[in-house]
Amino acid sequence: MTGQELEYIAEAHANGMLAGDGPFTKRCHAWLEARTGANKALLTHSCTAALEMAAILLDIRPGDEVIMPSYTFVSTANAFVLRGGVPVFVDIRPDTLNIDETLIEAAITPRTRAIVPVHYAGVACEMDTIMDIAQRHGLMVIEDAAQGIMSTYKGWPLGSIGHIGCLSFHETKNIISGEGGALLINDPALVQRAEIIREKGTNRSQFFRGQVDKYTWCDVGSSYLPGEVIAAFLWAQFADAERITSERLTIWNRYHSLFAHLESAGSIQRPVISQNCQHNAHMYYLLFPDLSSRTAMLKQLKASGINAVFHYVPLHTSPAGLRLGRAHGLMTTTDSMSDRLIRLPLWVGLTAEQQFMIVNAVSAYSHIM
Repeated sequence: MTGQELEYIAEAHANGMLAGDGPFTKRCHAWLEARTGANKALLTHSCTAALEMAAILLDIRPGDEVIMPSYTFVSTANAFVLRGGVPVFVDIRPDTLNIDETLIEAAITPRTRAIVPVHYAGVACEMDTIMDIAQRHGLMVIEDAAQGIMSTYKGWPLGSIGHIGCLSFHETKNIISGEGGALLINDPALVQRAEIIREKGTNRSQFFRGQVDKYTWCDVGSSYLPGEVIAAFLWAQFADAERITSERLTIWNRYHSLFAHLESAGSIQRPVISQNCQHNAHMYYLLFPDLSSRTAMLKQLKASGINAVFHYVPLHTSPAGLRLGRAHGLMTTTDSMSDRLIRLPLWVGLTAEQQFMIVNAVSAYSHIM
């Protein structure tokens, strides 16, 4: 917590409104719109919910194809599968671990409807190329910016570049509300329908603004609103977002400096940040030579009381991914990176002394692997 979360939660309770779209939700919407430049921001109860709303907004139907990386969280694919869509997985880049933009065009078929770039670790995909491909082929772009709050691409906030952006405020993210997310609508033509979908398929939002004299069922939809307690907690985090990001960057940069000698020795690879991106220090990871060395390192770190973890199991290798999606081309880089990656502890409050302990442990075990 940053300090004011409980104060704002108490204020939300005193306001007498704990359902969604109260005063704190409106403040959060205004902050997101000002911060990202989105035409409309809508809080959701998760980034998963935001992705599901995006799939509905795009009218994804059975058999429609959606291009995305396999190295991502299951929600990226599941949101479209729920509408009958088919995830088409393409390989990732070996530097940023983002979708390889040079492989997207070859994966496009007459059934392709959308591209979903995932900004891994808060590091931007090559959005200029992706948006150009989408424009030439008449496709929609949904940014999965779950890890991307406070990151930018060529100065543009992540989530504000595609037609739609999806953010996460899950407790594992930089800016949190426990569970939570947001849908960023950058295409003005989608705003009104997005509000209806979010409010159970009704025009309730227009009713409360006095634009209609009663509200009724207008479209498909569901209840995608978070409650005011969630929004109150999030508002405290938004108010402190700059400091949170600054502290995380300090921790990230310290790791990066301290691990330079191991990379020079060929023991590990450090993260790569593209020149087009200002990242948010969401994650610090290391890449080890192979699966066996990664497994041995995780075992040793756990024995030292260091909670390092691997990350995604590629979706194209999962039971549901094999059944419900398909891979386009070889997934060599995805398979390799998922076998070799370790995420290190990173949170606001991690001390320099703790980091030195982690770095020393990794260094010691690297020399004997």
